[in-house]
Amino acid sequence: MAANISEEGGSHRPTTPTLPNTQANGKSSQGKAGLVPTNNVTTKEGLTVRTRIEPSLSVDDVIRQLCISLKLKDPPAVYALRDESDELVTNDNLRKKIKGKVNLKLVNAPAIEAAEIVEKLGTRDGKLGLALTSLRKLIREEQFANEFLQRDGLRELIDVINASHGNMLAYALTAMQNLMELDYGWANLDNAFIFKVVQILSSETSLINVCRPATAILKRLVEADPSSVAHINNASTSKGPPAPPPGSVYRYGFDVVFEQMRKEKRLLETVVNRLGSADTTMALYSMMLINSLLAHASDPRWDEFIAELEQLNVRKAVIRLMSSHTIEDLTSCILDFQANMVRVTFRKKTTLVEPDFEPLHNQALQLIWEKSKLQEDREDAITPIKWRKLGFETEDIGHEFREVGVLGLDCLKYFVERDPDYWAKVVQEQLSRSEERRCPIGKASNEVTDLLSEHWAIYAPGYSTSTTFQPFFLNFLRVHALALHFFLRMWNESGASTDDFPRLVALTRSQVKVALKRENIRPWHEVEQEFLESEYRAVRDRQMQELEMEDDIMSKIPIRNLRAKLYKESYEFVRQQRIHCLLEGAWFMNGIPLATAVPRDTMRRPTRPWRFLRLDAGLKYLHYVDSAVKFPVRKGLEDLPERIEIAMISEVATGTCAPFPHIQRDQTDLPLGASSPLLASSLSFSLLSTSGGSLADQIAPNQERWADWTDGLNMLRRDGGHVASQETELFVQALTEIGLKIKLLDLSGEKVEIPSGLVAGPPPMNSDFFFSDLAYDAPA
Repeated sequence: MAANISEEGGSHRPTTPTLPNTQANGKSSQGKAGLVPTNNVTTKEGLTVRTRIEPSLSVDDVIRQLCISLKLKDPPAVYALRDESDELVTNDNLRKKIKGKVNLKLVNAPAIEAAEIVEKLGTRDGKLGLALTSLRKLIREEQFANEFLQRDGLRELIDVINASHGNMLAYALTAMQNLMELDYGWANLDNAFIFKVVQILSSETSLINVCRPATAILKRLVEADPSSVAHINNASTSKGPPAPPPGSVYRYGFDVVFEQMRKEKRLLETVVNRLGSADTTMALYSMMLINSLLAHASDPRWDEFIAELEQLNVRKAVIRLMSSHTIEDLTSCILDFQANMVRVTFRKKTTLVEPDFEPLHNQALQLIWEKSKLQEDREDAITPIKWRKLGFETEDIGHEFREVGVLGLDCLKYFVERDPDYWAKVVQEQLSRSEERRCPIGKASNEVTDLLSEHWAIYAPGYSTSTTFQPFFLNFLRVHALALHFFLRMWNESGASTDDFPRLVALTRSQVKVALKRENIRPWHEVEQEFLESEYRAVRDRQMQELEMEDDIMSKIPIRNLRAKLYKESYEFVRQQRIHCLLEGAWFMNGIPLATAVPRDTMRRPTRPWRFLRLDAGLKYLHYVDSAVKFPVRKGLEDLPERIEIAMISEVATGTCAPFPHIQRDQTDLPLGASSPLLASSLSFSLLSTSGGSLADQIAPNQERWADWTDGLNMLRRDGGHVASQETELFVQALTEIGLKIKLLDLSGEKVEIPSGLVAGPPPMNSDFFFSDLAYDAPA
């Protein structure tokens, strides 16, 4: 419905959506028609007028009527409306602005602002800094971004990046970072630009405020690989990744970025070094980049990339962060790194040792053999005696590592390199004994590797449920060396023989559980003490007490394999349950972020204390509505006008924000006001974007909802994320144990003997046989 307009003289002008009073002080009485103003509008000249805006009108209609009412000479197309926080008023949020009686400003349209900024970028005069400051805020708006890109603004911005340094470079990179939050407009970034960003990051003289956006840009490029695009789901006939659609930004990915990284050898080293930066935000960005590279590393480059990371001692740097980090966001990043290293460890464990085809495998095996200082013998003219001297069962060394793969080879190599003299001594000492009294060192090393994999649940990629730091896991090779030392010492102290090998394995498993308990708070020297100083008799007595409470059946290989299978099934069950909670939706309190890497002038905070969130059925968007009070939300998405794209969520950080002052969780609507210093809520979480900015800051009403949503959102992420709550961790473990006991009821009831392993029968004598499908027709 149209509204009347009241002028100072009391005349009426019908069919206008606004009710302005042109007094400069902005005060006016209600119009003669009795219509109530909805908003104040301030012009570029500083004149404030009170207006009545009809919610049914479009923004273009409102601006056109304002221009007519205020008798502005310029056409309506050159104007736009913004609120006091400079948010652009669009058809999507106009009704919200009217309902909230938000003060508005009549300003230049995005097209005008884009043209002015592009011109300033090209001239690069004294106004360049102001232009870049405006650009980094405005570029997030779709209308402005479209106008900016149409005017070839991206090329001008890249030219500024190539020619600038210091704070100007920081502003330009931040603008590029914000532009890359969009899913379009930067598909033509070339290798030269990527290499420029790599060079900026590699330089130790680059300022912190330059490195932050540069790191975020590189991270975004890594994640923009063709397999990440949501609408590409058609099967590809080729072995390579699907080709991106024309104009798609999903055309980069790990391979493209890593190719430029290889040209600047110092990049990874510099990024790893920055994990120890006094600037915690810089450490956060570096951690996020490393996680992104780990999560997206492609098969052809995987070995090279992981090897380089390991050489740079990235695990050691992260362990230091575990004890020194000061912002909660780093906790989420460290747990993500931990989950990524579980995937790395699992891949190594399942990668076959093939010395005939892999030079690195052959080099490692040759080092192990040479350091033993032994000579190869022959059983006969054909059969050598080489690997059996080192405690393996056969001469087929690839077959010997079949259960532990390259992980087992790495562990044994580390053990040998750590103390070559001890290795040579212990090998020769075993050979001096009678055959039945020799400790099979090679076999023992692989068994210890398997025990540690079982302890840290290295079952499959993407199934990491640890909610606490695991510094000992990141020290896998050192823990293996300690545990293998323990195994050899127990063998000697107990006077064991070949038949006692399973008993020593069980003893070592028991010691592993004791030595590695309370991993997140236990000091390293206590772990060393448990493995190196524990006496055989004390360990054996403790193990006997454990066996009284636990059936030995649980340690057998088939049961361990069954547990691994059930663990994965339980994890998937919990994942589906958590995602179902997201699909149902729930109310949360909007939080006030206490620490953020995003400049304050680019942040937009919700003005209402409550938010209802719901995941759509396609699992692509998180829809929401902000409200002053809680209200019954209907099924579907009609009541939820806003949305967050799931693909934009790169981190789910916890303990990051405080509640609105004077708002209690269980109360519906209380006034805001001053309060004591804000403290982070333990039930809070933030959804961080690929640029490190916060997409949402929420506080759950209770522990259960916090666990459901933080873990559900983590499990929804492409790389699997990590589990944040102990509830989910214990739930998965409990389901696994219950399932295992149910499966074992059938066996224990019938007293079926479970073998420790299966031995293949002899091969057929000839090929005169076939495999029947047991399907036949009954004779007529």
